Amino acid sequence: MTDWSADKVVWTSRLKDIYGETVELEDEQGRSSVYDIVAEFEVGTRAYAVLAGAGKDAEQEIMRIVVSPDGLPELESIEDDEEWEDVSELYDELTFPEGDL
Repeated sequence: MTDWSADKVVWTSRLKDIYGETVELEDEQGRSSVYDIVAEFEVGTRAYAVLAGAGKDAEQEIMRIVVSPDGLPELESIEDDEEWEDVSELYDELTFPEGDL
């Protein structure tokens, strides 16, 4: 069970350290898109990345960071709705502290 409180968050930069400021992801249809790495953080034993697509109207995506068999960080979609909601709310709390809303 993960403790989703903001004081348990550790900011990281594993993706940026290895891949730079952007990552290229491929969708189910084989189309590639480039995303800016906005933020990376760990909470408990899990790590997450916040990505932004190209264009001013692009929405941010939150993905889980996992380690591949060769030891490199990779991104995967968060399939569990509850986990996605928890990490999304946590990132909002980190980005917009209570007094700023």
